[in-house]
Order: sequence, then structure tokens, then C-alpha cells
Amino acid sequence: MSSNEVKVKVSHMTKKFGDLLVLNDISFEVKKGEFLCVVGPTGCGKTTFLNCLTKLGVYQLTSGEILINNEPVDLQKHNVAYIFQEYSAFPWQTVEENVAYGLKIKKRPAAEIKARVDEMLEMVGLTEYRNYYPNQLSASMLQRVSIARAFAVQPELLLMDEPYGQLDNSLRYKLEDDLLRLWQHTGTTVIFITHNIEEAVYLSERILVLTNKPTGIKQEIVNNLPRPRDVTDVAFNQLRDKVTDLIKWW
Repeated sequence: MSSNEVKVKVSHMTKKFGDLLVLNDISFEVKKGEFLCVVGPTGCGKTTFLNCLTKLGVYQLTSGEILINNEPVDLQKHNVAYIFQEYSAFPWQTVEENVAYGLKIKKRPAAEIKARVDEMLEMVGLTEYRNYYPNQLSASMLQRVSIARAFAVQPELLLMDEPYGQLDNSLRYKLEDDLLRLWQHTGTTVIFITHNIEEAVYLSERILVLTNKPTGIKQEIVNNLPRPRDVTDVAFNQLRDKVTDLIKWW
């Protein structure tokens, strides 16, 4: 899916909280349309890593630079979406209204909003639940609402912070497949933070393995396993074990 065009360039990203050095001189690039997964030891600063990419107020970099399309990140200009581990559907809005929210904020024409919402609901299997409210939905359905809402605005960059961390395996597998289908359909560039190594191997085109704090990049791993991926395949398990060993022996 990814091209040779650089979408995101991170140069010497460093983040301190007081005297505590959390992110230490991190540099990497993400290609347009790439699905990049980021893994690392528990507590290594993965969420801080992702928050710095958003450049939101309190997470300004201590030093370094983040570029999108070779320009400094500007959330007023660049179309960046963020999906959290916590469910973020607005409880006072229906599924349909939640998915349409970002499009309405961007003042898209009504016909475009309807078409995009219909398309996203169909792709995540929520068409028949469009008039339900969040308190009527299961955990996996709530996360599908968040995913549909993010993709509806056709983001150029989607940042995902362990979105399936609270779900059991059977639900997670279904949502991972939904996500891959949307990513392949839209060509969105995705940076996906996860503590689940199998998930990273299942989803990614490339994996960044982080060190413990102060956090740097231990290794970048290109994931060329064919899709659809089989978690019982020997090559899949070999790659999973390789990433596991890199984290284990940080």
C-alpha cells in the first residue's frame, strides 16, 4: 500500500518532563500510505511518543522537528485523526451522527456527508445500528464507531493508541480486519501504537521497536508477510518471536 513518498518525517524528537528524559533523539520516516506499528517494553513511553506526533499543547517537543508533507505539523492545516484506547463516541449522538461529526465540522456538503457515512457504516458493519446510541452498543461496536468516524474525514495521517487493548482476542481479530480493509480502501497513512506483538505483526508493513526509557529506536523491521496473514504460519511466528526477543532483551 505504501509509496516511496515520505508523508511524515521525524527528526531528533526529544521530550523531557522536567529533568526526566522520556524520548531521546528519535528520528524516522513514514511513507505515504504506510501502516507503521510501534512496540516496546511496558512503560517505555509509547503513548508520549504518539502524543508528541500530534503537537498538542502540553506535548510540545523539547527539541527536534516533525514534518508532514515536508512542512511543520499544523493541525489547522493537516488532516490528522486520532483513535484512543478509551471509547470516544459522543453519548448524546447516534452512531450515524457520531460518524458524521468530523464531516460536519469541516462543513462538507450534505450529500457528501451522507455518502461517506453510509460507506463507512457499511465497511465496519454498523449500517443496521445507525440510529442506536452508544449506551446501546457493545465495546467492539463502540470502537468501530470511532474507527468509522476517523476514516470518514479521509485523514492523511491516522494515529492510533492501543485501540484494541481492552478487547478480548476474538473481538480484536475482527476489528483488526475491519481496520485493514479501511486502510487498504482509503490509502491512509497509519501509525499504530500497541503492546501486543502479534497484533503488530498482523497489521504492519513496518515495525519500530522502541527501547526502555530514555526511549530510542532499537530496530526497524520491514514486514513483508503476504496478506491475508495467518497467525499459525511458521514465518508469522518467526517474526513475532524476533520482535519479542528484541523487546525482552532491551
